[in-house]
Amino acid sequence: MSATNKYETMAVYSVADGEEAAQALSEKFKAMIEANGTLESIDEWGKRKLAYPINDEPDGYYVIYYYTAPVEFPAELDRVFKITEGVLRSLILNKND
Repeated sequence: MSATNKYETMAVYSVADGEEAAQALSEKFKAMIEANGTLESIDEWGKRKLAYPINDEPDGYYVIYYYTAPVEFPAELDRVFKITEGVLRSLILNKND
């Protein structure tokens, strides 16, 4: 069995196609995390103004995921974030000290 760590991941989704599309992306990544680890909680901030426009978009849909997963999972999650249309930014933090 592989080692597991606690992670915190923040994602900012595009709201160009509406908040429903951003919520659908949030659910997609929630399901991916649940399939590969243990989701502890989700903190949905919703639509917020960005500090600066990203891809000419002034707003983004913020979601923070707290979960435990095998050490190799964050690399795969990051890869999928980078190739998914509608993801403006993502950050994955290892919460083990």
